[in-house]
Amino acid sequence: MPGGGEGEHAAGARGDGTARRRALHDRDAVLLSPRAARRQPCVAARHPAGAQAHLVASGPAKIVGNSADTLGLCEPEDVAGAGTPPCEASLRKVSEGVKGPLVVIAGPTGVGKTAVAAALARRVAIEVVSADSRQVYRGMDAATGKPSAETRRVVVHHLVDVADPDDRYQAARFRRDAEAAIEAIRARGHLPVVVGGTGLYIRALLRGLDPAPPADPEFRRELASIAAAEGRASLHARLRLAAPAVARRLHPNDHVRVMRALEMARTGTSTLSQACWSEPVESYDVTYFGLTMEREVLARRLAARAAAFVEAGLRAEVERLLAQGYDPTVPSLQSIGYREFVRVARGALAPAEALRLMQRDTVRYAKRQWTWFAREPGIEWIDVEKAGGAEGTADTIAAALARAGVNG
Repeated sequence: MPGGGEGEHAAGARGDGTARRRALHDRDAVLLSPRAARRQPCVAARHPAGAQAHLVASGPAKIVGNSADTLGLCEPEDVAGAGTPPCEASLRKVSEGVKGPLVVIAGPTGVGKTAVAAALARRVAIEVVSADSRQVYRGMDAATGKPSAETRRVVVHHLVDVADPDDRYQAARFRRDAEAAIEAIRARGHLPVVVGGTGLYIRALLRGLDPAPPADPEFRRELASIAAAEGRASLHARLRLAAPAVARRLHPNDHVRVMRALEMARTGTSTLSQACWSEPVESYDVTYFGLTMEREVLARRLAARAAAFVEAGLRAEVERLLAQGYDPTVPSLQSIGYREFVRVARGALAPAEALRLMQRDTVRYAKRQWTWFAREPGIEWIDVEKAGGAEGTADTIAAALARAGVNG
């Protein structure tokens, strides 16, 4: 049930390679805090063979409004200096680009990105580009955390409700749509701010994608669970919807290649042998903020948020989508929250159990998002609670942007 910029399917947040794991007694209740990025991308320097940013040595990422021992992000000496106000340390830009300034606010689901963006809009003339792989879908409102009508009156949001639930909205399309929105925002004299938790979307916008995305152990475990519950043929059915040409070449029993093809499909790669990404020739002048909070606090928030989504009519929304003829195996309806209540609608799962699974999987998804963003260089981390909630976090970001000379 990721929302407010989070969707774990067609282009969900995904780690870059195999993440280091910790021994956890209760994986369902624990969120891994992000680790410091030790290298920073020079986005303007491109590898001639692909879109992966060239990496240059850099100091560890700093954290704003928190302590190193709380989040495990960096050593104590890496934190913005003792006695220094939050963000007083020099704000690093991810790139010095030629396409103008761009602010990114990212983080795990439920951390409060939408509220922070709305608060920032009262301080800086901004418009939001939503980087959320589920908020793009019309008619999917109950469990996607879309900004409310009141929030949209405060700040314009782009790329919300731009596709039907059975559309194949992937990272390549997001990048094209986001670039068009950013250009229009800048033409109006406003500052574009990308807000969301779909890491793959953000990476595609900032620096393209590698031709061959690495294996994703967490996503494969999800697929294995689906296969165990519904049979291996269910994975091939999903592939037929996501990449019909590839599915025709693969036998349903070719389990390994079907899973790999699903991995490729959710990144926007159309075949198993080549990618469909064009190389960006210009880069943005990016300032990148990451929002975080104590993992136990976020876990409680996510549990309450899932329950609120159910109370808001998630079951009725799923039943309406099915009655409209949408295939329950399309990626949008197989995302967290919707897949559980598809089973409820079919009489295969009790609502209480659906909520429990929804809460469990949301925490797991948030953990994967943290792992993903921890690997993204150049992020300035802000603990939302320690910064004073959405208003205090917006103050911190606005002050940092002013010091860096970035204004709407």
